[in-house]
Amino acid sequence: MAKGLYVSETAGMSIIKRGQRNRLSETAVRLILILCALVAVATTIGIVASLLFESLRFFQKVPLTDFLFGLEWSPQTALRADQVGSSGAFGAVPLIAGTLLISAIAMLVATPLGLMSAIYLAEYASAKTRNTIKPLLELLAGIPTVVYGFFAALIVAPMLRNGGESMGFEISSESALAAGITMGMMIIPFISSLSDDVINAVPQSLRDASYGLGATQAETIKQVILPAATPGIAGSLLLATSRAIGETMIVVMAAGLAAKLTANPLEAVTTVTVQIVTLLTGDQEFDSAKTLSAFALGLLLFVITLILNVIALRIVDRYKEQYD
Repeated sequence: MAKGLYVSETAGMSIIKRGQRNRLSETAVRLILILCALVAVATTIGIVASLLFESLRFFQKVPLTDFLFGLEWSPQTALRADQVGSSGAFGAVPLIAGTLLISAIAMLVATPLGLMSAIYLAEYASAKTRNTIKPLLELLAGIPTVVYGFFAALIVAPMLRNGGESMGFEISSESALAAGITMGMMIIPFISSLSDDVINAVPQSLRDASYGLGATQAETIKQVILPAATPGIAGSLLLATSRAIGETMIVVMAAGLAAKLTANPLEAVTTVTVQIVTLLTGDQEFDSAKTLSAFALGLLLFVITLILNVIALRIVDRYKEQYD
C-alpha cells in the first residue's frame, strides 16, 4: 500500500514538473514571438521616421507645393550660388506620371495573361499539365530584373522601334512601352500563381451548386468562382502593382532617365525609384536639396503604396461581407 502511494506521489510530481517545464517553454516562445513582432514594428517605425525627418529637411529648402505640383524635375543644383544651375527644379509630377504610365502598361499586359493562365490551370488543365506549366511560370519570378532589363533593351525596344517605323510611328529607343511590356512579363507569375491558389481555395460546393442549377463551366467560372475569389485576386493584383511601382532596373535600361511629363507611351520617361537611385549614387552631401529630395520621393512612394493598400483592403472587406 505504501509502495503504491509512493509511486503515485512520484508520478504526480513528475507530471507537475513536466507541466512547469511546458509553461516555461510556452512563456519563452511567447516572449520570442513578442520580441520578433516588436522588431518588425520598430523597423517600420524607423523607416517611416527616417523618411519623415529627412523629408522635412528637404521641405525646408523646397516648398511642399512646388514638390507636389511642379511640372519640371531637374535636381542638378550647383555647389555655389554664382554657378549655373544653382537653383534646381523639384517638381515630382513628371516622375509620378512616368511611374503610373509604366505601371499601367505593365498591369494591362500582366492582368489578362496572369488571370487567364490562373483560370486555365485551376479549372481546365489536367494534373499533369498543371504540374508542368505552373513551375515554368513561377520560374519567371526568379529571373533577376537586370536580365529583364537586358531583354527589354536588346529585344523589346528594337522590335518596337522597327515595327513602329514600318507602320509610320516614331518610337524612341527608350520608351515607356518597352519598359511596361517587359515589366508586365515579369509580374505575370505574381498574378498567376496567387490567383491560381485563390481560385483553388473556392469551395467545391459552390461549383457543384452551380452545375446543379444547369450552369456551364464557363458560366460557373464567370458568375460564381471569380466573384468568390475576388478578395484574393485583388490582393494578387495589389502585389503585382506594388512590384511594378517599385521596379528600377527595367526602367533604367528600357525607359531611360528623362523626367518628361507625357502620356505618350512611345516616349522616354522615368520613375520615382529610378530617380531615387540616381540621386543617391556616388558621393553625396546630405545637406543639399538634391540629395534630400530622394527621401521626399521615398516618402511619396510610401504614401502611394499605402493608398493602394487601403483601396485593396476596402475591396476585400466589401466582397468578404458578401461571400462569407
